[in-house]
Amino acid sequence: MIELAPSILSADFSRLGEDVNQAEQEGIRWLHIDVMDGLFVPSISFGFPVIKSLRPKSRMFFDVHLMIREPIRYIHEFAKAGSDSITVHLEACSDVEETLREIRACGCKCGISINPGTPVSEILKYLPMVDMVLIMTVEPGFGGQKYIESTTEKIVQLRDWIREQGLDVLIEVDGGIHTGTIRTVLDAGATRIVCGSAVFSGDIRENVRALQAIIKDYEETNE
Repeated sequence: MIELAPSILSADFSRLGEDVNQAEQEGIRWLHIDVMDGLFVPSISFGFPVIKSLRPKSRMFFDVHLMIREPIRYIHEFAKAGSDSITVHLEACSDVEETLREIRACGCKCGISINPGTPVSEILKYLPMVDMVLIMTVEPGFGGQKYIESTTEKIVQLRDWIREQGLDVLIEVDGGIHTGTIRTVLDAGATRIVCGSAVFSGDIRENVRALQAIIKDYEETNE
């Protein structure tokens, strides 16, 4: 099943709870939470308190994406705050396997992410250790960027490798996804679709319905 995962990075933080609630009322089951430290990426976003405050107000699956250096330092705290899944960047970890094991030990689903310039081949050995791979389709750190076309082939490569190895690993994509690009990543094999401004800019309900309609059409066409 394909899931849309709106990123709260593009939400209105003066009314975050209301924005998230609107998305959930439209049937959204995954919420993407981007955490940035100002070191691994230039921007700084938010940390444990935001996740902790949202957790009792939502039944959605909290898909937490850590864009921070050496995330192993904070895995326990993010799990404790209410994360259901924690994704870390290959490029940000000095010991990737130890970091992934720490996520598992904390009882969370486990994900690994790569930037647009990192070859998919660099994460192949970690596929048996994770539940999800996040392919960044823009440079991490800022919302509202244009989809990088060359990342489409990376999604296809990953899909093919997962199938060849018979693994149950989700493919998530993040960056520049909207009604004009979502079909591209669906065709390539993505099953978790992160959208920021495409959901939270303007009418949230209408935006979600438009994106979900494309996903539904894709699923019906490919049954």
